[in-house]
Amino acid sequence: MANVLQTSFLPSTSSLRRPSISGSKGKSQFLQVKAKIREIFMPALSSTMTEGKIVSWMKSEGDKLSKGESVVVVESDKADMDVESFHEGFLAAIMVEEGGVAPVGSAIALLAETEDEIAEAKAKSQSSSSSTPQVVEEKPKQIEEAAPDVPAAAAAPSVPIAKAVTLGSAVHPASEGGKRIVASPYAKKLAKELKVDLGTVVGSGPLGRIVAKDVEAAAVAVPVAASPVKPDPVAPGIELGTVVPFTTMQGAVSRNMVESLSVPTFRVGYTITANALDALYKKIKSKGVTMTALLAKATALALVQHPVVNSCCRDGNSFTYNSSINIAVAVAIDGGLITPVLQDADKVDIYRLSRKWKELVDKARAKQLQPHEYNTGTFTLSNLGMFGVDRFDAILPPGTGAIMAVGASQPTVVASKDGRIGMKNQMQVNVTADHRVIYGADLAAFLQTLAKIVEDPKDLTF
Repeated sequence: MANVLQTSFLPSTSSLRRPSISGSKGKSQFLQVKAKIREIFMPALSSTMTEGKIVSWMKSEGDKLSKGESVVVVESDKADMDVESFHEGFLAAIMVEEGGVAPVGSAIALLAETEDEIAEAKAKSQSSSSSTPQVVEEKPKQIEEAAPDVPAAAAAPSVPIAKAVTLGSAVHPASEGGKRIVASPYAKKLAKELKVDLGTVVGSGPLGRIVAKDVEAAAVAVPVAASPVKPDPVAPGIELGTVVPFTTMQGAVSRNMVESLSVPTFRVGYTITANALDALYKKIKSKGVTMTALLAKATALALVQHPVVNSCCRDGNSFTYNSSINIAVAVAIDGGLITPVLQDADKVDIYRLSRKWKELVDKARAKQLQPHEYNTGTFTLSNLGMFGVDRFDAILPPGTGAIMAVGASQPTVVASKDGRIGMKNQMQVNVTADHRVIYGADLAAFLQTLAKIVEDPKDLTF
């Protein structure tokens, strides 16, 4: 569901000056309330969001808005979200242009209730912008430095400096050659890598938004150039020696990581034999089952028996036994990291869980996750096994009790209890936990249970 724009109203000056008519006070009061100009605020789209970036305005100044109609796409610290209007009226003045950044709670536009008030709202907007410095003043400069490949032809040198500050940049990142093109950040990155012109791509996302699969489909349709391309010595799009500002998401990740340092944590490692799990995965992989879903399911079933490992401490004085087992799984995406959540993972069968995981990953890469899909995790998984990493430690996310780092399943020479030597697939898991709530014995017992489930995974397919 799209988020709702927060608004407050400023009574129209003209309506307040209307004289009260004797014997008709009710009518006079009605006119004063009816004629008003509302400020549209930057909404808080997540509990950690402090500022938001305007990706695109879906309406233009002067357009009529209906209650519940999508008005603007905002990039929060986690995702791009369509934001709806809570009131009917006319979009009178846009105060933060596309590409601009504004703090949560600050005005980004004015909404007039009637057409007669549009001119007055624009005047209010201009007086407000002249007295208050724009938040976006610095960020676009840095973006221009970090993205030198923006076509020079798209620049508008004739635009006055004051206007350039408001706009942030002559060309919005979601525009090509002056034509507005709305695409997810991952789709834009993918288009650069695959050399796909976004102007030729038809979007299949909400309201025609271009997502990654649209770019991939367009890339397949474009013939590859016959002449060989000489590889660059460094990754494309990176100019060495430049200072690149954090994206909104990277800023949120940075704040969370620093916050986690205030929590007293400890780590426990365990070696699990994965032959049976690997065999099960090969058997049901063709049915759409993913290894991530198998690990999440196994973890959830182990947490059922060890609820303290699924608990959390938020105030330093008490802790909560969470009523649901929601497994958050770390996913690296363009410009940051996010943890989509598999809710009630202990109760959902492995096939539905796998389908849900694929859906969440697609939405995460398109920056279309809703808050409940990334901020409701009670236990976190971080898996680098697909990269061949055999072991690593993970940092505990704020507000949770534990996170488990999973390494690759690798053939290992092991000795059995009777002294025989053999080969087994083994994987290393390391759990980082909040020591205020969870103790060493708790994690040891949890990992023993997890190992039993993984080494005899028959319960994972029920």
